[in-house]
Amino acid sequence: MRSLFAALGFLTILPVPASSREDLRASLAFFPVVGLLLGLVLWGLDIAFDNVLTPPLTSALLLVSLLVMTRGLHLEGFMDTCDGVLGGGTRQRRLEIMKDSHVGVFALMGGISLVLLKWTALLSLPSSGRSWSLILFPALSRWSMMLALVAFPYARSQGLGSAFQGDQRTLSAFASGLIAIVAALLLAGFGGLVLFGLATLLAWLLGKGLALLLGGLTGDTYGAINEVTETAILITAVGLSPLGLIEPLPQLV
Repeated sequence: MRSLFAALGFLTILPVPASSREDLRASLAFFPVVGLLLGLVLWGLDIAFDNVLTPPLTSALLLVSLLVMTRGLHLEGFMDTCDGVLGGGTRQRRLEIMKDSHVGVFALMGGISLVLLKWTALLSLPSSGRSWSLILFPALSRWSMMLALVAFPYARSQGLGSAFQGDQRTLSAFASGLIAIVAALLLAGFGGLVLFGLATLLAWLLGKGLALLLGGLTGDTYGAINEVTETAILITAVGLSPLGLIEPLPQLV
């Protein structure tokens, strides 16, 4: 239970007791669970807003709600990563830029593009498969972030992601993957497996590319991987839903 609280405290605004480094490492297993909880909140808000608001406003409020629930931590990481990767010519310079609290033009361009794509994808989700997509996409994006945490070295000696480094992470990673793939299969059937595969592939490709550029990953890049994966999953769900591929297994209907 302490590990679940640690995951909630790290990934959301919920006030939880302070966690030890051991609890944080063990919390990796619960990253998809936290994502499912966030998705359930979005699903409930979508139902409530849909009865009284227009679709564009509903989609905007869902996006803002997710940012509030996560303190905007992942979006900030994505924007810092845009500044560092696109604005620096060497590994050291990229890391320095990412650590700088100032926002550059690459961060602004990346942030605006990401929010626009995500809002449009939320707005475009058809009624068929919409509920399951809303519940699932935060879980799969947090699986991708967890996979990057485990699969690639950390670029700094200290930082937000340093607490997750160390031994005994393999079991947590396996449990996280099992939770993510079972949730994807139960909630979205074959389409869920496609989305799980997409999240896994993006985590690996983005993690590998960023590690080559930076000599490892940082807390900012974990957030960037989460944000890119969320957006890609939503866009893919828009394409799969009309085909009837985002549907739960029959026993859940």
